[in-house]
Amino acid sequence: MIKGLNKVEVITLFVEDLAATRAFYEKVFGLEVVYSDEASAVVRLENLMINILRADRAGTLVEPRPVAGPESGARLLPTIAVEDANAVYEELKQHGVTILNGPVDRPWGRRTVAFTDPAGNVWEIAQILSQAS
Repeated sequence: MIKGLNKVEVITLFVEDLAATRAFYEKVFGLEVVYSDEASAVVRLENLMINILRADRAGTLVEPRPVAGPESGARLLPTIAVEDANAVYEELKQHGVTILNGPVDRPWGRRTVAFTDPAGNVWEIAQILSQAS
C-alpha cells in the first residue's frame, strides 16, 4: 500500500456548460462556490471539493488521454450518504433532476438513487438500510 493515499480532497468534473453545472451544484446541492474563474468553479462538500472544469480547458490534466464527452457513458459514480433516500429522491425530482434509477434496495444493504447533473455526470445517494433482527 502506498502511504498517504487515504483521503480524497478534490473530484474534478469535466463539463461542457459551466454555468448550468455550477448552478446545479449551488441550487440543488446547496453548495458554496469557494473559487471561480472563466474556466472553472469549485464547490465544497463537508469533506471534499468538486472542481467543475470546462472540458475544453481540461486536456492538459489528462494528456495524452482525451477528455471523454458525455455521450461516452458513465466513468465515475460518487456516492453521497443520506439518512432518507426517499425524501432526497423527492427533492431531486422537485428540482427537475434527471433520475436514472431508484429508489431501489440493493443486496449490499443500501437504498440508492442514481441521477445526473446537467453535464451528464452520474451521482448516487445511498441510505444504509436497517439490519433485520
